[in-house]
Amino acid sequence: MIGIFFQSLLIGYSGAVMPGPLLTYNINQSIRVGVRSGLLLITGHALLELVTITLLIFGLGAFLSTEISQIVIGLAGGTVLILFGALMVKDVIQGKAKLDMPKEGTSKSGSLVFNGIVISAMNPYFLIWWTVVGLGLMTAANKAYGLIGIAVFFAGHMLADFSWYVLISFLASRTRTILNAKAYRVIVVVLALVLVGFGVSFLLNAGAKLSA
Repeated sequence: MIGIFFQSLLIGYSGAVMPGPLLTYNINQSIRVGVRSGLLLITGHALLELVTITLLIFGLGAFLSTEISQIVIGLAGGTVLILFGALMVKDVIQGKAKLDMPKEGTSKSGSLVFNGIVISAMNPYFLIWWTVVGLGLMTAANKAYGLIGIAVFFAGHMLADFSWYVLISFLASRTRTILNAKAYRVIVVVLALVLVGFGVSFLLNAGAKLSA
């Protein structure tokens, strides 16, 4: 069982450290509202993963892995990420992109958790990973130890996600003390363009599947 935990932990890190829209958004929010951003965003991500695991247990993996599912998620995800990026640029243009003090961020907890769910759900690679890699690992854990094995697998995976995102959030939040307003606005625009880039790539991939 210890082997399942550490296998899940290491494989979880291999996925968590890869650049993606949630990590990009986390860096932006961590600079803006502090280290709590990583904890709240990954909480939303974890809630979605818990639902995904439940669906996979009840046999919906085959549906989630279909090409039509990937196309729908790709189109919706690309659109949402482009929208997120556009809103970030809009905040810069309107002067709303500011480095908030910690006390100003306390009312944003719910939205950060929600955004963690949305950004994760709109990433087609999230479902691909769970229906290809995650389902296989879960099946092995279930075969060895039943539902306890799945719980241990999930615990290892969550530890990887939480530890990595909170670490990145902490490091990003430390830059708040040395950034001026202009530098922060430049960073926001760059991160927004990265999100738009992810969104465009999702749309192009979905379009390629549609035309195939």
